[in-house]
Formats: sequence, structure tokens, C-alpha cells
Amino acid sequence: MVQGGPALQIGVILVSVLGLWVGARLLVDAVVRLARRFGLSDLTIGLTVVAMGTSTPELSVSIDAAFKGLGDIAVANVLGSNIYNLAFILGVVALVTAIPVADSVVRRDGTALLASTLLGGLVLFDLRVTRLEGVILAGSFVAYTVYLLRATRRESDGTADRSIGDGEAVPPVTERVSFRGRDAVFLAGGLALVLVSGDYMVAASSELARDAGISEWIIGGTIVAAGTSTPEFAVSLVAIQRGSFGVSVGNVIGSNIYNLTGILGVAAVIRPLATSAASLESVAWLAGIALLMVAALWTDRVLSRLEGALFAASEIVRWILGLLGVSG
Repeated sequence: MVQGGPALQIGVILVSVLGLWVGARLLVDAVVRLARRFGLSDLTIGLTVVAMGTSTPELSVSIDAAFKGLGDIAVANVLGSNIYNLAFILGVVALVTAIPVADSVVRRDGTALLASTLLGGLVLFDLRVTRLEGVILAGSFVAYTVYLLRATRRESDGTADRSIGDGEAVPPVTERVSFRGRDAVFLAGGLALVLVSGDYMVAASSELARDAGISEWIIGGTIVAAGTSTPEFAVSLVAIQRGSFGVSVGNVIGSNIYNLTGILGVAAVIRPLATSAASLESVAWLAGIALLMVAALWTDRVLSRLEGALFAASEIVRWILGLLGVSG
């Protein structure tokens, strides 16, 4: 437990966010290099390895919260991060430049996003996530990942020079690179930094919520959710700057699917989760944002600046309502 006043706890949270961001970047870079060592394509790496790597903070925080019996923080972190990813991250990125997307992102991954949201809502309907439900959630993520790897490998094998709808060519198998001792150090160091930072963030956030009279659900769904989503934000912005529009959108959608199935599932397997009725409100908000996002991407296969502004504004409104106690 982090002892001290609100100023100290806020400071610990800020330092934890920095630790999560640095640790996740080290971890993602090392894992991507390891994936390339085995000759995986850049497209496959972006949709799987990068998405899972940038979600490492959510995994660390939710598992740590599950161990401590803080079901609200574990669940709120997942739902809040997913809403933040879709509404704020993609919204802000679209404000930088309109985002064109590939048909496969809308059809395959958009459908998977909606399906995972529906599954998460059904599991949380009774305000509990049992171990069996956790196994089902985690198993659905494994099945989706296997399908995705096979599908993207077939696309890479047969369409090496075909455009994927965002100005990029579907790359063939990436050039193999070596995985050096330094990469192994970055991998271990990044993982350790994420785990330690996640533990301190959960402790400080829980203490801050109690001292400020704000529910753990609100803290978990806003401050903690935004903090654990910093890697997704960084990767999406960097991808846009490099012209990799598909990676930017795919990273967010892939992370959301992983959060709601893999992370929530693993946390529940470790320890069954009990959450408050506010989770249903958040699930409904997430479902609405997901539907609107898929619809926006479906129209002309682009997320416009105006649409991005509206999505980002909706997240600001959610934060204000939550922190004022109007919702959650």
C-alpha cells in the first residue's frame, strides 16, 4: 500500500504511467525483434504482437488487482481502457489526419471487436466473472489469434504486392533479424518495469480513491485506464507519422479484443472477479462507442477529422460525468 497524502499518490501514479510506457516500449521492441527472428510478416506482427505488447500494462494492472481482490479496478481498467482507446486515441489520431482503413480491418476485425464486446457484456451481466467464464474469454482470444495468424499468412503469401486500402502494400515475410543478448535484457527489463509499475499504480489509485471519496470504479475507469493505454497512444501516433494507417487502427482494435477477452479472462482465472453495477453502464457505453466506430470506419473506409473530434469529445464528457459522480 502507498502511504501518504493525495499529492504523493498522484505523483506515484504519474511515475507509474511513465514506467508502464517505458517498460511496454522496451517489451514491444524486443518481442517484435524476436517475432522477426522467426520470419513473421510485418502485418502479422502489427495485428498480434504489437497489439498484445501495448496491452501489457492493462494485463499487469488487472492481474495485480485480481490478486488483491479489487474486482472493480480490474474490470474498470479493461472497460475504461477500451472506451479510451476507441474514442480518445483514435479520435485524436484522426484529428491529426483522416484515417483510411483496409476492408479487412472493417469486416474481420470490426466484427471481432463487436463480438468480443457482446461476449464481455454477457459475462458481466451478473456482475461476476467466474473462472469458467474466464476460461471461455481467454479461449476465445486464443481462437481468434490462431484464425488471425492463419488468415494474415494466407494474405501475405498470395498478395505480396497488393494494396491493403491504406496506401501500404501487404508485405511478404519480413527479413529475418538476429535476436541479441541486448534484446533479451530489454525483454526482461521491460517486463519487470511493467509489473512493478502496475503494482504501484493499483496501490496508489486505490488509496487515492478512498482518500478522495471517489469510487475505485471511477478511478479504474478513468485515470488508471488512461495510464495503461499510454503505449497504445504512443504506437498509434508514431504509426500515423510513418504513414502506417492500418497499424494505427489495427493496434487499437487488436488491443481492445485482447483486453476484453484475454486479459479479463486471465484475471478471472487467477481469481474470480466481483464488480459493481457501474460495470453495466460502462459496457453499454463501450458497446455504443464500438458500434459507432465500426459504422464510421465502414462509411467510405475512413475516419474523418470531424468524426475523430466527436469521438474524442465523448470521452472528455465521460470523464467529467464520472469524476463529478453523475455516472459510475
